[in-house]
Amino acid sequence: MDFSHETSTFTALFESDNRKTMKIDTLSFRTYSAKPGEVEQKWFVANAEGQTLGRFASQIAKILRGKHKPQFTPHVDTGDYVIVVNASKIRVTGGKFQKKTYYHNTQYPGGARFEKYRDVLAKKPERVIEQAVWGMLPKNSLGRKLFRKLKVYANADHPHAAQHPVELKLN
Repeated sequence: MDFSHETSTFTALFESDNRKTMKIDTLSFRTYSAKPGEVEQKWFVANAEGQTLGRFASQIAKILRGKHKPQFTPHVDTGDYVIVVNASKIRVTGGKFQKKTYYHNTQYPGGARFEKYRDVLAKKPERVIEQAVWGMLPKNSLGRKLFRKLKVYANADHPHAAQHPVELKLN
């Protein structure tokens, strides 16, 4: 019986140019899995003014999921709360301001609805960022729970001062 899979071999460089091979028992390693109660969740505030929509939304989705933390576990909510301010000042590149459309279907015959980006931004600018972030989250019960931790506001005012949010620096 071959037990060669029980240990892995790797080469380590030491102070001299001599290479030595070491055996390490990789089967004794344990994968860390975060438990829902032991994850500390913080509050962040992100300013959308002058940011590009897709890049901004992907960074927000990463923080909501908790991928920026070392204890990230895919099936556990390890993410933080994010408050987005100045949603009305988000920008898009190219001709998307004129051409981008949002699709919604009422599920009735002939119920397809299309709205231009510029109209949505004028009426309800929060929805632009919400839709972009929602598209980057998992489509299951965990994704719905994560989405509820996103708070978007059209201007610079928000009612979450009691949570002491930390300003989030995004590129």
